[in-house]
Amino acid sequence: MKKIIVLAVVLFYIQLKGQNKIVLHADKIKDTISKNIYGHFAEHLGHGIYGGFYVGDNNQKIPNKDGVRLDVIEALKKLKIPVLRWPGGCFADTYHWKDGIGPKDKRPSMLNVWWGNVKEDNSFGTNEFLNMCEELNTEPYLSVNVGSGSVQDVSDWVKYVNHQEGSSPMTDLREKNGRTKPWHVKFWGIGNEAWGCGGNMTAEHYADVYRQYVTFMTNWNNSDRLYRIASGASDDDYHWTEVLMRNIPHNMLDALALHHYSVINWNKKSSATNFSEEEYFTTMQRASQMEEMVQKHVEIMDKSDPQKKVALVVDEWGGWYDVEPGTNGAFLFQQNTMRDAMIAGLTLNIFNNHCDRVKMANLAQCINVLQAVILTNEEKLILTPTYHVMEMYNVHQDAALIPMELTSTDYTEGDKKLKAVSSSASRDKNGVVHVSLTNIDAHNAQDVVIDISSLKVKTVTGRILQSAKLQDHNSFDDPMKVKPAVFNGATISSSNLSLKMPPFSVIVLELK
Repeated sequence: MKKIIVLAVVLFYIQLKGQNKIVLHADKIKDTISKNIYGHFAEHLGHGIYGGFYVGDNNQKIPNKDGVRLDVIEALKKLKIPVLRWPGGCFADTYHWKDGIGPKDKRPSMLNVWWGNVKEDNSFGTNEFLNMCEELNTEPYLSVNVGSGSVQDVSDWVKYVNHQEGSSPMTDLREKNGRTKPWHVKFWGIGNEAWGCGGNMTAEHYADVYRQYVTFMTNWNNSDRLYRIASGASDDDYHWTEVLMRNIPHNMLDALALHHYSVINWNKKSSATNFSEEEYFTTMQRASQMEEMVQKHVEIMDKSDPQKKVALVVDEWGGWYDVEPGTNGAFLFQQNTMRDAMIAGLTLNIFNNHCDRVKMANLAQCINVLQAVILTNEEKLILTPTYHVMEMYNVHQDAALIPMELTSTDYTEGDKKLKAVSSSASRDKNGVVHVSLTNIDAHNAQDVVIDISSLKVKTVTGRILQSAKLQDHNSFDDPMKVKPAVFNGATISSSNLSLKMPPFSVIVLELK
């Protein structure tokens, strides 16, 4: 009898060792997942704006409203994008907003020196962007020109978009251009990548420049309060964060930005669709580094801001590969596979779990550039695997984070290993709980057991994104190859919920 008991115990622990265990602590809720974590980024780059969002007022072939594609509007409304960053990126520090207002036939053209030296006619400018954000029910996030602009230009821009009518020459100009009421723009980025394309500044110098600019970004004639975001660190440049947190008074600073891309090697990035498992694993390593980077930047911020009044805004993130064969190398057009779905699921789980400090993030980029959610080709439009992950995950927007303990098995490649499973959970205002899970393992299904004893759960439903190969993607010839499906594989037994996750899959469960 004793031998049977011992054998049963051994078998139990062998089984448990091969499982992924999650314990939900619904009794320890204290933070909210900001909807702005699910933000996007639209730069004047390649066909991101022209040919992506905007096809021109006179386009008779593609249905549009004031030149903005109606199918794009429909897709982004379903995605519930909360905030959209514009006009860059590197482009922002070469952009002079006054060139993009007024009659379109009188707007001066410009040369996009960062992205292919292409000529732009400035037909898509401030009015067009902000009106589009209204149509999308999306908060605009304006990135101002610090690198080649002036304090006066930025001060005027704030007045043009935010001040009440009749209060200044800028509001008179706005009314002359067909808009009487202000747009009430809240989010303002003070330059972009000031350590690089935004001016190659030192952290110390940029901190002084930031203080100068925000001093003149006044809004005294309007009840709106500006949310000011400093150009933050690249990857693990912790010195940059230390200097900005020390040298900028916190009453002048609402958030620090952070940029991190899941790129294998800046000199040899790999194909977006024809990649090996080794390249996939390295991409997952780069994506997983977001956890460490967020933690360490937050630790620095906590030293001088323990109450977490200054937010961390990851306003550029995503996968970066070689451009598609035959396309302009400066346009950064790449396909989007199940590998990108893994980046999205893993990264969003990280942001959700750090929502006490991470208050916004902006995927790079929205349409036709880098890890896009939408790809267009003339009148055709397709939704990418990344789109589907962000649509599945948008149930977390403005929901209460449920703290969890997660024990994961390893995904191994040679002598290297990563945690196979990542997860985050939340409870919405109606009391519905959602648990999002991502299994990055390229070969192995993962058994997951979730301790739900802190919840009262009667039913569980779910959705899953999976495909036969990591390289699978949606194309203009096969636009529905990768799409979400109903998931019925989760079962409730006593205080546990159990499921098996297929290799490289994303699952979102709904618990009631």
